[in-house]
Amino acid sequence: MKLYDLELSGNSYRIRLLLALLGLKAELQTVNLIHGENRKEWFLSLNPRGQVPVLDDHGVVIWDSPAIMVYLARKYGGEQWLPTDARGMAEVMQWLAVMENETLFGLARARVICKFKRPGNLEEAQALGNKGLGVLEQRLAQHDWLALDRPTIADGALLPLRRPGARRRGFPRSLSGRAEVDSAHQGAARLRRHARGVAAGPR
Repeated sequence: MKLYDLELSGNSYRIRLLLALLGLKAELQTVNLIHGENRKEWFLSLNPRGQVPVLDDHGVVIWDSPAIMVYLARKYGGEQWLPTDARGMAEVMQWLAVMENETLFGLARARVICKFKRPGNLEEAQALGNKGLGVLEQRLAQHDWLALDRPTIADGALLPLRRPGARRRGFPRSLSGRAEVDSAHQGAARLRRHARGVAAGPR
């Protein structure tokens, strides 16, 4: 099994985390986006979108982090990480939708605007990201896990942008009068406790 990734990529981190939680080993091959390796013919033959991560599981090539997570969970994780019953699967998938919307177009976009100097509307990205954080905080105020009251790929999908101790680039301490990433902020504390639980894995 081989994972084409980039260490700074939150999408790649999701897959490395899930591989570790499943007890799977994969050869890691770094794709240097700065030098344009993702636009080279050999990589585009793996992923025509030219994005990391890409998983090659003994000839089965999967790209896009949610798709890879679903593949790994279904093939190697049994019912633990992605259930097959309609209600359970839907509950997990609705949190993946948060990852693909508020996280991607909010938190992740604000990060690349600040860290990599990419063009974009930082204020809009911050607002959308904070909206997503609010949804997460509301859920985690009453539950230890995002879906089904147990760890699933939903938790791994939303973990990378709220790892413990990491101040979110692009999200100032005060935004619209709210301390979004202050260590004293109760919502942030809940997210950090949740992140530690995900990293520890199921007991």
